[in-house]
Amino acid sequence: MNLDINLLDWQQEVWSDNSRFKVVAAGRRTGKSRLAAYLLLVKALQTTKGHVFYVAPTQGQARDIMWNLLLELGNEVIKNSHVNNMQITLINDIIISLKGADRPETMRGISLYYLVMDEYADMKPEVWETILRPALTDLKGGCLFIGTPIGRNHFYDLYLQAQEADNYKSWHYTSYDNNLLEKEEIDAAKKSMSSYAFRQEFMASFEARGSEMFKEEWVSFEEKEPTGGEYYIAVDLAGFAELNKPKTKNKRLDNTAIAVVKVSENGWWVRDIIHGRWDLNQTAEKIFQVVREYEPASVGIEKGIAKQAVISPLTDLMRQYNRYFRVEELTHGNKSKTDRVMWALQGRFENGVIKLNKGSWNEVLLDELFQFPDILTHDDCVDALAYIDQLQKVSYQYDYEVDDHELLDSVAGY
Repeated sequence: MNLDINLLDWQQEVWSDNSRFKVVAAGRRTGKSRLAAYLLLVKALQTTKGHVFYVAPTQGQARDIMWNLLLELGNEVIKNSHVNNMQITLINDIIISLKGADRPETMRGISLYYLVMDEYADMKPEVWETILRPALTDLKGGCLFIGTPIGRNHFYDLYLQAQEADNYKSWHYTSYDNNLLEKEEIDAAKKSMSSYAFRQEFMASFEARGSEMFKEEWVSFEEKEPTGGEYYIAVDLAGFAELNKPKTKNKRLDNTAIAVVKVSENGWWVRDIIHGRWDLNQTAEKIFQVVREYEPASVGIEKGIAKQAVISPLTDLMRQYNRYFRVEELTHGNKSKTDRVMWALQGRFENGVIKLNKGSWNEVLLDELFQFPDILTHDDCVDALAYIDQLQKVSYQYDYEVDDHELLDSVAGY
Protein backbone atom coordinates (compact mmCIF):
# COMPACT_ATOMS: atom_id res chain seq x y z
CA MET A 1 0.00 0.00 0.00
CA ASN A 2 1.27 3.45 -0.88
CA LEU A 3 0.55 6.95 0.38
CA ASP A 4 -0.47 9.46 -2.23
CA ILE A 5 1.72 12.39 -1.17
CA ASN A 6 1.25 15.74 -2.89
CA LEU A 7 3.36 18.62 -1.59
CA LEU A 8 3.51 22.34 -2.24
CA ASP A 9 6.88 23.75 -3.29
CA TRP A 10 7.72 24.99 0.19
CA GLN A 11 6.62 21.69 1.77
CA GLN A 12 8.86 19.80 -0.63
CA GLU A 13 11.79 22.00 0.38
CA VAL A 14 11.36 21.13 4.04
CA TRP A 15 10.57 17.47 3.29
CA SER A 16 13.75 16.96 1.23
CA ASP A 17 16.11 18.47 3.79
CA ASN A 18 18.11 15.96 5.83
CA SER A 19 18.34 17.98 9.05
CA ARG A 20 17.33 16.06 12.15
CA PHE A 21 15.50 18.99 13.75
CA LYS A 22 13.43 21.23 11.50
CA VAL A 23 11.84 24.51 12.58
CA VAL A 24 9.13 26.04 10.38
CA ALA A 25 7.58 29.42 11.15
CA ALA A 26 4.62 29.83 8.85
CA GLY A 27 1.48 31.90 8.50
CA ARG A 28 -2.09 30.67 8.77
CA ARG A 29 -3.38 28.34 6.05
CA THR A 30 0.13 27.81 4.72
CA GLY A 31 -0.21 24.03 4.80
CA LYS A 32 2.03 23.26 7.76
CA SER A 33 -0.40 20.81 9.39
CA ARG A 34 -0.69 18.81 6.18
CA LEU A 35 3.09 18.59 5.94
CA ALA A 36 3.20 17.43 9.57
CA ALA A 37 0.59 14.72 8.92
CA TYR A 38 2.51 13.32 5.95
CA LEU A 39 5.74 13.26 7.96
CA LEU A 40 4.09 11.53 10.91
CA LEU A 41 2.73 8.78 8.65
CA VAL A 42 5.92 8.24 6.66
CA LYS A 43 8.22 8.31 9.69
CA ALA A 44 5.97 5.84 11.49
CA LEU A 45 6.07 3.50 8.50
CA GLN A 46 9.85 3.69 8.35
CA THR A 47 10.49 2.33 11.85
CA THR A 48 9.86 -0.95 13.63
CA LYS A 49 10.25 0.35 17.17
CA GLY A 50 9.61 3.41 19.27
CA HIS A 51 6.74 5.86 19.39
CA VAL A 52 5.64 8.68 17.10
CA PHE A 53 4.05 11.70 18.77
CA TYR A 54 2.11 14.69 17.54
CA VAL A 55 2.04 17.33 20.31
CA ALA A 56 -0.17 20.43 20.31
CA PRO A 57 -0.62 22.93 23.19
CA THR A 58 -3.63 20.89 24.43
CA GLN A 59 -4.97 17.46 23.54
CA GLY A 60 -8.19 19.09 22.41
CA GLN A 61 -6.23 21.14 19.89
CA ALA A 62 -4.32 18.03 18.83
CA ARG A 63 -7.60 16.27 18.11
CA ASP A 64 -9.11 19.24 16.26
CA ILE A 65 -6.04 19.89 14.12
CA MET A 66 -4.63 16.45 13.35
CA TRP A 67 -7.01 13.55 14.06
CA ASN A 68 -9.25 13.73 10.98
CA LEU A 69 -6.35 14.81 8.79
CA LEU A 70 -4.34 11.70 9.69
CA LEU A 71 -7.36 9.46 9.10
CA GLU A 72 -7.92 11.05 5.69
CA LEU A 73 -4.33 11.02 4.45
CA GLY A 74 -3.33 7.69 6.04
CA ASN A 75 -6.45 5.68 5.28
CA GLU A 76 -4.52 3.12 3.20
CA VAL A 77 -1.92 2.40 5.91
CA ILE A 78 -4.02 2.62 9.10
CA LYS A 79 -4.77 -0.66 10.89
CA ASN A 80 -7.05 0.78 13.57
CA SER A 81 -7.70 3.96 15.55
CA HIS A 82 -8.99 4.76 19.02
CA VAL A 83 -10.33 8.27 19.47
CA ASN A 84 -10.69 7.89 23.24
CA ASN A 85 -6.95 7.56 23.77
CA MET A 86 -6.05 9.51 20.62
CA GLN A 87 -3.93 6.77 19.05
CA ILE A 88 -3.69 5.53 15.48
CA THR A 89 -2.03 2.17 14.77
CA LEU A 90 -0.49 1.66 11.34
CA ILE A 91 -0.15 -1.58 9.40
CA ASN A 92 3.36 -2.10 10.82
CA ASP A 93 1.96 -1.85 14.38
CA ILE A 94 3.66 1.50 15.09
CA ILE A 95 1.38 3.87 16.99
CA ILE A 96 0.96 7.57 16.31
CA SER A 97 -0.21 9.29 19.51
CA LEU A 98 -1.77 12.74 19.74
CA LYS A 99 -0.76 14.56 22.92
CA GLY A 100 -1.27 17.86 24.70
CA ALA A 101 1.74 19.79 26.03
CA ASP A 102 -0.43 20.88 28.98
CA ARG A 103 -0.27 17.28 30.26
CA PRO A 104 3.46 16.54 30.16
CA GLU A 105 3.11 13.65 32.63
CA THR A 106 1.54 11.54 29.85
CA MET A 107 4.73 11.76 27.76
CA ARG A 108 7.34 10.59 30.25
CA GLY A 109 9.27 7.33 30.13
CA ILE A 110 8.93 6.56 26.43
CA SER A 111 11.37 6.21 23.52
CA LEU A 112 10.49 8.41 20.56
CA TYR A 113 11.37 7.80 16.92
CA TYR A 114 9.71 10.93 15.58
CA LEU A 115 7.94 13.97 16.99
CA VAL A 116 5.96 16.93 15.70
CA MET A 117 5.44 19.93 17.98
CA ASP A 118 2.68 22.13 16.58
CA GLU A 119 2.20 25.75 17.69
CA TYR A 120 5.37 25.48 19.74
CA ALA A 121 5.18 29.18 20.64
CA ASP A 122 2.10 28.36 22.78
CA MET A 123 3.87 25.66 24.82
CA LYS A 124 6.14 25.81 27.82
CA PRO A 125 9.70 25.25 26.54
CA GLU A 126 10.37 22.85 29.43
CA VAL A 127 8.16 20.24 27.75
CA TRP A 128 10.68 20.00 24.93
CA GLU A 129 13.83 20.58 26.92
CA THR A 130 13.23 18.23 29.87
CA ILE A 131 10.81 15.60 28.54
CA LEU A 132 10.65 15.22 24.77
CA ARG A 133 14.22 15.98 23.73
CA PRO A 134 15.62 13.27 26.04
CA ALA A 135 12.98 10.84 24.71
CA LEU A 136 14.52 11.11 21.23
CA THR A 137 17.98 10.08 22.40
CA ASP A 138 17.77 6.26 22.30
CA LEU A 139 16.59 6.03 18.71
CA LYS A 140 18.25 9.27 17.58
CA GLY A 141 14.83 10.47 16.57
CA GLY A 142 13.93 13.64 14.71
CA CYS A 143 11.51 16.47 15.31
CA LEU A 144 9.53 19.00 13.31
CA PHE A 145 8.59 22.25 15.06
CA ILE A 146 5.83 24.16 13.33
CA GLY A 147 3.74 27.15 14.25
CA THR A 148 2.82 30.77 13.84
CA PRO A 149 5.01 33.14 15.90
CA ILE A 150 3.76 34.91 19.01
CA GLY A 151 6.30 37.67 19.51
CA ARG A 152 9.85 36.76 20.43
CA ASN A 153 9.59 33.96 22.92
CA HIS A 154 11.26 30.53 22.99
CA PHE A 155 10.01 29.73 19.47
CA TYR A 156 11.97 32.71 18.18
CA ASP A 157 15.05 31.58 20.13
CA LEU A 158 14.75 28.10 18.62
CA TYR A 159 14.25 29.54 15.13
CA LEU A 160 17.49 31.50 15.46
CA GLN A 161 19.34 28.57 17.02
CA ALA A 162 18.33 26.38 14.09
CA GLN A 163 20.10 28.74 11.70
CA GLU A 164 23.46 27.94 13.28
CA ALA A 165 23.34 24.68 15.24
CA ASP A 166 24.37 21.33 13.76
CA ASN A 167 21.51 19.04 12.67
CA TYR A 168 19.06 21.96 12.88
CA LYS A 169 17.53 24.07 10.13
CA SER A 170 14.80 26.69 10.07
CA TRP A 171 12.48 28.11 7.43
CA HIS A 172 10.08 31.03 7.25
CA TYR A 173 7.00 31.05 5.04
CA THR A 174 3.98 33.31 4.70
CA SER A 175 0.43 32.49 3.71
CA TYR A 176 1.29 33.70 0.23
CA ASP A 177 3.58 30.67 -0.14
CA ASN A 178 0.53 28.40 -0.39
CA ASN A 179 -0.31 28.70 -4.07
CA LEU A 180 -3.64 26.96 -3.46
CA LEU A 181 -4.85 29.98 -1.51
CA GLU A 182 -6.31 32.84 -3.51
CA LYS A 183 -4.11 35.86 -2.99
CA GLU A 184 -7.16 38.08 -3.16
CA GLU A 185 -8.55 36.39 -0.04
CA ILE A 186 -5.36 37.11 1.89
CA ASP A 187 -5.42 40.71 0.66
CA ALA A 188 -9.04 41.01 1.77
CA ALA A 189 -8.15 39.74 5.24
CA LYS A 190 -5.41 42.35 5.42
CA LYS A 191 -7.95 45.13 4.96
CA SER A 192 -10.05 43.92 7.88
CA MET A 193 -7.23 43.30 10.38
CA SER A 194 -4.79 45.46 12.28
CA SER A 195 -1.40 45.63 10.61
CA TYR A 196 0.18 43.89 13.59
CA ALA A 197 -2.33 41.01 13.55
CA PHE A 198 -1.92 40.53 9.81
CA ARG A 199 1.86 40.46 10.01
CA GLN A 200 1.75 37.89 12.80
CA GLU A 201 -1.01 35.62 11.53
CA PHE A 202 -0.43 35.68 7.77
CA MET A 203 3.16 36.86 7.37
CA ALA A 204 4.49 34.82 10.34
CA SER A 205 6.29 37.84 11.75
CA PHE A 206 8.21 37.38 14.98
CA GLU A 207 7.64 40.99 15.96
CA ALA A 208 6.29 41.69 19.41
CA ARG A 209 3.21 43.74 20.10
CA GLY A 210 4.74 47.10 20.87
CA SER A 211 3.26 50.45 21.73
CA GLU A 212 3.84 51.78 18.21
CA MET A 213 5.92 54.50 19.80
CA PHE A 214 7.77 54.79 16.48
CA LYS A 215 6.03 54.45 13.12
CA GLU A 216 7.49 53.23 9.85
CA GLU A 217 6.33 56.31 7.96
CA TRP A 218 8.46 58.52 10.22
CA VAL A 219 11.72 56.96 9.03
CA SER A 220 13.61 58.73 6.26
CA PHE A 221 16.98 58.10 4.64
CA GLU A 222 19.67 60.38 3.26
CA GLU A 223 22.84 58.90 1.78
CA LYS A 224 24.54 62.24 1.16
CA GLU A 225 26.42 63.52 4.20
CA PRO A 226 25.38 67.01 5.33
CA THR A 227 28.04 69.67 4.83
CA GLY A 228 27.58 71.37 8.17
CA GLY A 229 27.51 70.13 11.73
CA GLU A 230 29.74 68.05 13.96
CA TYR A 231 29.97 64.38 14.79
CA TYR A 232 28.98 62.95 18.17
CA ILE A 233 29.59 59.39 19.31
CA ALA A 234 27.54 57.66 22.02
CA VAL A 235 28.33 54.19 23.34
CA ASP A 236 25.90 51.82 25.04
CA LEU A 237 28.06 49.09 26.56
CA ALA A 238 27.03 45.48 27.13
CA GLY A 239 28.91 42.79 29.00
CA PHE A 240 32.17 41.78 27.41
CA ALA A 241 32.45 38.48 25.57
CA GLU A 242 34.99 36.00 26.91
CA LEU A 243 37.70 34.72 24.60
CA ASN A 244 37.82 30.96 23.87
CA LYS A 245 34.36 30.49 25.39
CA PRO A 246 31.88 28.44 23.33
CA LYS A 247 29.11 30.48 21.73
CA THR A 248 26.07 30.65 23.95
CA LYS A 249 22.66 29.58 22.72
CA ASN A 250 21.08 32.58 24.43
CA LYS A 251 20.17 34.95 21.62
CA ARG A 252 19.02 37.70 23.94
CA LEU A 253 22.42 38.74 25.24
CA ASP A 254 22.87 42.49 24.88
CA ASN A 255 25.21 43.98 22.31
CA THR A 256 27.48 46.96 22.60
CA ALA A 257 26.29 49.71 20.27
CA ILE A 258 28.30 52.72 19.05
CA ALA A 259 26.17 55.46 17.47
CA VAL A 260 27.92 57.85 15.08
CA VAL A 261 25.74 60.89 14.41
CA LYS A 262 26.40 64.20 12.68
CA VAL A 263 24.38 66.94 14.35
CA SER A 264 23.57 70.30 12.81
CA GLU A 265 20.88 72.92 13.19
CA ASN A 266 18.92 70.95 10.55
CA GLY A 267 18.83 67.80 12.65
CA TRP A 268 20.64 64.50 13.06
CA TRP A 269 22.29 62.47 10.31
CA VAL A 270 22.97 58.95 11.60
CA ARG A 271 26.15 57.91 9.82
CA ASP A 272 26.51 54.46 11.36
CA ILE A 273 25.69 52.32 14.37
CA ILE A 274 28.36 49.71 15.00
CA HIS A 275 27.07 46.87 17.15
CA GLY A 276 28.21 43.46 18.37
CA ARG A 277 29.63 41.49 21.29
CA TRP A 278 33.37 41.85 21.82
CA ASP A 279 35.82 41.22 24.63
CA LEU A 280 37.10 44.14 26.71
CA ASN A 281 40.11 45.00 24.54
CA GLN A 282 38.19 44.60 21.29
CA THR A 283 35.49 46.94 22.60
CA ALA A 284 38.09 49.57 23.48
CA GLU A 285 39.64 49.19 20.01
CA LYS A 286 36.26 49.59 18.31
CA ILE A 287 35.57 52.80 20.22
CA PHE A 288 39.05 54.17 19.57
CA GLN A 289 38.90 53.40 15.84
CA VAL A 290 35.56 55.12 15.44
CA VAL A 291 36.72 58.19 17.34
CA ARG A 292 39.92 58.38 15.28
CA GLU A 293 37.94 58.09 12.03
CA TYR A 294 35.24 60.68 12.72
CA GLU A 295 36.98 63.08 15.14
CA PRO A 296 33.78 63.87 17.03
CA ALA A 297 33.04 66.98 19.02
CA SER A 298 32.16 64.75 21.96
CA VAL A 299 32.29 61.08 22.98
CA GLY A 300 29.99 59.61 25.61
CA ILE A 301 29.85 56.21 27.29
CA GLU A 302 27.01 54.97 29.45
CA LYS A 303 27.78 55.19 33.16
CA GLY A 304 28.39 51.92 34.98
CA ILE A 305 30.84 49.13 35.74
CA ALA A 306 31.36 48.40 32.04
CA LYS A 307 32.47 51.99 31.45
CA GLN A 308 34.95 51.78 34.32
CA ALA A 309 36.35 48.58 32.84
CA VAL A 310 36.76 49.86 29.29
CA ILE A 311 38.40 53.16 30.25
CA SER A 312 41.71 51.47 31.15
CA PRO A 313 42.41 49.77 27.77
CA LEU A 314 40.96 52.82 26.00
CA THR A 315 43.45 55.07 27.83
CA ASP A 316 46.28 52.71 26.87
CA LEU A 317 45.30 53.10 23.21
CA MET A 318 45.28 56.90 23.58
CA ARG A 319 48.83 56.79 24.94
CA GLN A 320 49.96 54.33 22.28
CA TYR A 321 48.73 56.46 19.38
CA ASN A 322 49.11 59.85 21.08
CA ARG A 323 45.48 60.63 20.34
CA TYR A 324 43.62 61.82 23.41
CA PHE A 325 39.95 62.63 23.85
CA ARG A 326 37.63 63.23 26.76
CA VAL A 327 34.93 60.69 27.53
CA GLU A 328 31.66 62.11 28.83
CA GLU A 329 29.63 60.05 31.27
CA LEU A 330 26.14 59.34 29.96
CA THR A 331 23.41 58.86 32.55
CA HIS A 332 19.72 58.01 32.66
CA GLY A 333 18.99 61.44 34.11
CA ASN A 334 16.52 59.97 36.62
CA LYS A 335 14.28 58.86 33.74
CA SER A 336 13.16 55.36 32.87
CA LYS A 337 14.66 54.02 29.66
CA THR A 338 11.29 54.25 27.93
CA ASP A 339 10.85 57.91 28.84
CA ARG A 340 14.45 58.79 27.99
CA VAL A 341 14.26 57.18 24.54
CA MET A 342 10.83 58.66 23.87
CA TRP A 343 11.89 62.21 24.72
CA ALA A 344 15.14 61.93 22.80
CA LEU A 345 13.89 60.27 19.62
CA GLN A 346 10.13 60.23 19.16
CA GLY A 347 9.66 63.89 18.31
CA ARG A 348 12.73 63.99 16.12
CA PHE A 349 11.63 60.98 14.07
CA GLU A 350 8.05 62.20 13.81
CA ASN A 351 9.16 65.64 12.61
CA GLY A 352 11.65 64.24 10.13
CA VAL A 353 14.80 65.73 11.68
CA ILE A 354 16.54 62.36 11.98
CA LYS A 355 17.91 61.03 8.69
CA LEU A 356 19.52 57.61 8.37
CA ASN A 357 22.46 56.87 6.16
CA LYS A 358 21.87 53.59 4.35
CA GLY A 359 23.85 50.62 5.64
CA SER A 360 23.67 47.05 6.88
CA TRP A 361 22.91 48.36 10.38
CA ASN A 362 19.56 49.84 9.26
CA GLU A 363 17.67 46.59 9.62
CA VAL A 364 18.84 46.06 13.20
CA LEU A 365 18.09 49.62 14.31
CA LEU A 366 14.64 49.73 12.72
CA ASP A 367 13.71 46.33 14.09
CA GLU A 368 14.59 47.53 17.59
CA LEU A 369 12.88 50.87 17.03
CA PHE A 370 9.53 49.45 15.89
CA GLN A 371 9.46 46.90 18.75
CA PHE A 372 10.46 49.34 21.49
CA PRO A 373 9.82 49.06 24.43
CA ASP A 374 9.14 45.30 24.23
CA ILE A 375 11.18 43.53 26.92
CA LEU A 376 11.94 40.57 24.66
CA THR A 377 13.60 42.69 21.98
CA HIS A 378 17.07 44.21 22.00
CA ASP A 379 17.21 48.00 22.30
CA ASP A 380 20.99 48.55 22.30
CA CYS A 381 21.15 50.52 19.04
CA VAL A 382 18.12 52.60 20.01
CA ASP A 383 19.66 53.28 23.42
CA ALA A 384 22.96 54.43 21.94
CA LEU A 385 21.18 56.70 19.47
CA ALA A 386 19.07 58.25 22.23
CA TYR A 387 22.22 59.12 24.19
CA ILE A 388 23.23 61.53 21.40
CA ASP A 389 20.64 63.86 22.90
CA GLN A 390 22.86 64.30 25.97
CA LEU A 391 25.97 65.01 23.89
CA GLN A 392 24.81 67.31 21.13
CA LYS A 393 25.60 70.98 21.63
CA VAL A 394 23.72 72.59 18.76
CA SER A 395 22.13 75.99 19.37
CA TYR A 396 18.68 76.28 17.81
CA GLN A 397 17.26 79.63 16.75
CA TYR A 398 13.76 80.60 17.85
CA ASP A 399 11.51 83.43 16.72
CA TYR A 400 10.28 84.16 20.22
CA GLU A 401 11.86 85.31 23.42
CA VAL A 402 12.31 83.14 26.47
CA ASP A 403 12.20 84.77 29.87
CA ASP A 404 14.11 83.32 32.77
CA HIS A 405 12.99 79.77 32.01
CA GLU A 406 15.33 77.11 30.71
CA LEU A 407 15.16 76.76 26.92
CA LEU A 408 13.59 73.48 25.95
CA ASP A 409 14.04 71.51 22.73
CA SER A 410 10.83 72.06 20.77
CA VAL A 411 11.48 69.09 18.50
CA ALA A 412 12.28 66.53 21.18
CA GLY A 413 9.43 67.85 23.28
CA TYR A 414 11.13 68.66 26.57
